[in-house]
Amino acid sequence: MSNIVIVESKNDAIFMQAMVDQLNCDILVEKPIYIDDYEPLEGLSETKLITTLKALEADLPKRDIEKIGIIIDIDNHSEQERVEFVNKCIKDVFDSESLSSTKQFIDICGDNGTNSKLACYFTNFEGKGELETLLKAIKAKDSPYADCLDSWKICLENKGKKINHKEFDKFWISNYIRFDTCSKQDQKQAGNKCSMLHFDYVMKHKKDIWDWDNPALDDLKEFFKLFC
Repeated sequence: MSNIVIVESKNDAIFMQAMVDQLNCDILVEKPIYIDDYEPLEGLSETKLITTLKALEADLPKRDIEKIGIIIDIDNHSEQERVEFVNKCIKDVFDSESLSSTKQFIDICGDNGTNSKLACYFTNFEGKGELETLLKAIKAKDSPYADCLDSWKICLENKGKKINHKEFDKFWISNYIRFDTCSKQDQKQAGNKCSMLHFDYVMKHKKDIWDWDNPALDDLKEFFKLFC
């Protein structure tokens, strides 16, 4: 039997697979849903998750899937709002009870009568944010280039301009990877080796730029251990 986890984006998949490898769990991280980074999780995004779940429901008998996980960003929503969103999508596909919280399995049944278990988790740091927010919290190297963006942000505000937390965290991580942790050799190919556009290279060759023992990862580890 197999366990799978559905994620929101390509970079989420890369990071979550690295976490699975750290824990040595038998979990397959599915192809991402590809919800746009700046698109609210409603309308089309809801449709994408439902479509993904329907495709999965059709595959349950063939793939012998025992446990399913759904990981999406919490962004600026509450956990309960996110749970309600996931429940709405699940109910559209499966005969199931409702999720009441994260990190707890419910039983689901497809139209073909195949049973499985499903749980969800919302990527966050201290109850807010997304992948980049979490990555910022677990950085393991000195980060003077990225940290100096705080002064840049204050300068913007003094000039009547603003950058929201989501955009700032993305910019912070980009600078951390590009300037704080990129070797002189890799800087010759910075676009391919020191950017979020090639996060797979970063996670394969530079895992040490993240603190994998950071308490900010404890909840996520608990979620994955449900599958181990």
